[in-house]
Amino acid sequence: MRERRNEGGHGRRVAPFPQPKTPMPAPHSPRSRRSTPRRNPLTPLGWVSVALTLVLVAGALGAYGYYRYLDSGIERQRIDPGTTRPPETGALNVLLVGSDSREGTNKKYGATTVGAGERTDTIMVLHIAPNRDAATMISFPRDSMVMVPDCEGRNGAVLPGGLRQINSAFNDGGINCTIKTLESLTNIKINHFVKVDFTGFKGIIDALGGIEICLPKAVNDKEAKFVLGPGKHVVKGEQALGYVRTRYSLGDGSDLGRIERQQIFLTQVMKKVTDGGLLTDPGKLNSFLQAAVQAVTVDEGLGLDRMLEIGRSVSGLTAKELKGITVPVEPYPEDKARVQFAQPAARDFFEAVRNDTDIRTSPAPGKSSAPKIEHEQVRLQVLNGTGEQGKALQVADALAAQGFVVTQVGNAATTDTTTIRYAKKDAQDGPAYGDAVAARLSQDKRTPVQGKVKAVTSQPYELKTPPAQAPDGPVIQLVIGKDWPGVRVQSAIPDALKDKVVDSNTNPCK
Repeated sequence: MRERRNEGGHGRRVAPFPQPKTPMPAPHSPRSRRSTPRRNPLTPLGWVSVALTLVLVAGALGAYGYYRYLDSGIERQRIDPGTTRPPETGALNVLLVGSDSREGTNKKYGATTVGAGERTDTIMVLHIAPNRDAATMISFPRDSMVMVPDCEGRNGAVLPGGLRQINSAFNDGGINCTIKTLESLTNIKINHFVKVDFTGFKGIIDALGGIEICLPKAVNDKEAKFVLGPGKHVVKGEQALGYVRTRYSLGDGSDLGRIERQQIFLTQVMKKVTDGGLLTDPGKLNSFLQAAVQAVTVDEGLGLDRMLEIGRSVSGLTAKELKGITVPVEPYPEDKARVQFAQPAARDFFEAVRNDTDIRTSPAPGKSSAPKIEHEQVRLQVLNGTGEQGKALQVADALAAQGFVVTQVGNAATTDTTTIRYAKKDAQDGPAYGDAVAARLSQDKRTPVQGKVKAVTSQPYELKTPPAQAPDGPVIQLVIGKDWPGVRVQSAIPDALKDKVVDSNTNPCK
């Protein structure tokens, strides 16, 4: 394993950027791999600021040559979860895992397990919306009982699929099995991954100058090496690691409680990165990047160009746009100490994540001076051309929930293609009203067409909340075809889960 040095607050100082005629230090040698899983792990949140390094800081660097040097020191691993994968949606989904390896400088966290491989109890997906205006941390409880697909194990042998704890995918099959499992459960494509261990986590937090936490009571957790009194504290190194590892000394002792604290911690990291002057202080930025380079393992696709592309796209993202949520779960009937995904809540949540706002629906700057058509101005007839019973009512409900004034639902002749239509007499205004509907459909934006189709059957639709003022614009016709892309939701977190969100306003003293 590569020996780590903490350059974020201890040891030698590193120049913010290489000066002319000053040779760069040689990158660290690659770390050795571990293959044998071990038991009784403790959880770090090692990747908390690493993801932010990759997707926020990259765009702020102007010294391309220096960043090329940093990039060469990051350890990488190939993503190969198989050929059958979910489609791209324009979103960015980064798998974040904390490794509990006891190799190298991590030896003091369990010397008896040196050489026994690595496990993870921390599994999160950082979901950044396609238009890069919001980020959601999705936590998967480690003891969730799920169907794990067939995977290649760490020793190269095939691991048969079956009902197991979700963290067994990483423990037995590594990062690729974890990605394959998450994609099979959520139908959300994982674009990249970031992995960090205990020592790397401490170096990153030290480089940030520590993170403020708040404890509702005194804590004395010898197992997590965490001892602090009640109230607010700025934690670094060992204390920061202890805070995100402790479980039984805070809250109700459950993994769900620990997940919430980890999410709160990450929002505080986000504040420190975006509001603490890191991006405008070359010295702090350099220390942070040096620590991150030594801490992470990422996928081969997360190279320099990709990092810079992501950095530019999310440069305006701040702490208030970051929200944390845990996948809806319920007790597992066979073992109350474990959980299972609660349905239909989990299924609806994953669908919402897949269908959040897409940048491709945004109008190009200066393209049109016409006033924006609000949903409440659009009257809509929804016709089902799929042959699937009840589809029109299902789609009408989804669009009505977003404010469209649905007037009728019914059936049309079976068709392969979904279309948005307006009457010939509405040739002047129809396209703008149709565009408002097109912007709420997933995948590529559809262009409204002139000319309506004849409904086979039609009946009035009763709105749950009628508009304060009835619209008088053209009636738009949505004909649902067999290629129906789905309605794009306005938030990755459904209304039913809003009370479980962790964000920058969440009380850290809980």
